[in-house]
Amino acid sequence: MTDREPARILLADDHALVRRGVRLILDSEPDLTVVAEASDGAEAIAQARTERPDLAILDIAMPRLTGLQAARELSRILPDLRILILTMYDNEQYFFEALKAGASGYVLKSVADRDLVEACRAAVRGEPFLYPGAVNALIRNYLERVADGEDPASGRAITDREEEVLKLVAEGHSSKEIADLLVISVKTVERHRSNLLQKLGLRDRLELTRYAIRAGLIEP
Repeated sequence: MTDREPARILLADDHALVRRGVRLILDSEPDLTVVAEASDGAEAIAQARTERPDLAILDIAMPRLTGLQAARELSRILPDLRILILTMYDNEQYFFEALKAGASGYVLKSVADRDLVEACRAAVRGEPFLYPGAVNALIRNYLERVADGEDPASGRAITDREEEVLKLVAEGHSSKEIADLLVISVKTVERHRSNLLQKLGLRDRLELTRYAIRAGLIEP
């Protein structure tokens, strides 16, 4: 790959030290170069619109929008963009959500020095990259759901927009702040909040916040 332009990478993580360490790994490779950084999911989307990178590397737990929420939006607005999830969570739920969000790879931070470069190159080639535990989880989960008569491609209980509203409510934003962030009306925000309470069987913001923590949308 050294006879062509390096793959242009957007790196999103809310910890500056993590971004610095990952950037050192990537920029030391002749075929990879970090062209933009972001500290949250919303900033990652804005940077991707501006820089048009070949690959986005997204952390999961970030303010405003998580890496999974950003991945869904990026898959929609920039369908040719490759996406990798780089996370500390060795968690089957996050792994499956990452695949549904359009990510082509899932890399654990604990082994980033070993796996990340290979994962980036695979993603740029249009190939998936999954760490061994994720492959086993994928096969086991699929076989279990088929055996139980379920559709392995069945959807989630709440919509993507409802999840965005849930995360922002749990972070303490007012309805007006959420409306401004998501470019929707306050009335629409209140409708989404009402739908969330009804769908999830919850009563108030406190219970929504607890749910958001359990679902990995915000850190406790």
